[in-house]
Amino acid sequence: MTLKRMDNVLIVVDDLEAAKAFFIELGLKLEGETTVEGPSVGSLIGLENVRATLAMMRTPDGQGIELDKFHTPNAIRFGPVDAPVNTLGIRRVMFAVDDIDAVVARMRAHGSELIGEMQYGESYRLAYIRGPEGIIVLDSGCRRTVVSFYGSSRNSCTPITAGVPVSLFLINCTSTT
Repeated sequence: MTLKRMDNVLIVVDDLEAAKAFFIELGLKLEGETTVEGPSVGSLIGLENVRATLAMMRTPDGQGIELDKFHTPNAIRFGPVDAPVNTLGIRRVMFAVDDIDAVVARMRAHGSELIGEMQYGESYRLAYIRGPEGIIVLDSGCRRTVVSFYGSSRNSCTPITAGVPVSLFLINCTSTT
């Protein structure tokens, strides 16, 4: 048996509406929203008396981010909302964008905080942005092959990883040559 794909990443949030608005403004689409509860859900995830609202967000290329708001049991905050990127756990999600300046400006206009920016020669540009729930996005602009943090090179820019609280890492792709 081989791994076929990554289907989605779960981000547990307290303010589901703010998190959905953040990802929609970034360019993801709301695929669907539902409430789940009951013993079968609880036995699947190892909790009792579960009731949660789920919102599935999709990138234009089909990658998924599932946003969950737990009504019962209450979500547990692990560390501060604005925890730094070197905090243990999965820390960020990376997205490719066409116009890093426009995305950063749009996200800042909607209340996101620009944490920092960096240019890697002529190859790509990065920007970390913090949104609701401690979600940090990184915009990056790649002009040629990008070497991922896992050591493999690729000719396209795609989401890499996500976490809670999570950083969102964006790559600005002007070309893939």
